[in-house]
Amino acid sequence: MSLNNVSDPLRPVAVEPREGYRIWLRYADGAEGEVDLSDLAGKGVFAAWRDRNFFCDVRIADGGEIAWRNEIDLCRHALYFRLTGKDPEQVFSGLSP
Repeated sequence: MSLNNVSDPLRPVAVEPREGYRIWLRYADGAEGEVDLSDLAGKGVFAAWRDRNFFCDVRIADGGEIAWRNEIDLCRHALYFRLTGKDPEQVFSGLSP
């Protein structure tokens, strides 16, 4: 598990690998749960996930992105939206469709 203590409420504070191509995430605002990444697995740079040890080496990078070795990372906000089902307009004030 990785921990990161920054005051941004949309910053991931914990990540753990789960079965298949799923990760469990917790964000500073309290949102937590599993995100299924199987739609990415095996495609492009994500072919590296076929090695289970590689996939399990998931961490929170300094910028808050969810990362693996070899500079593979996913946007923390995109994962937050997948986890919560919210749209950017619901999360970031000042955005309009």
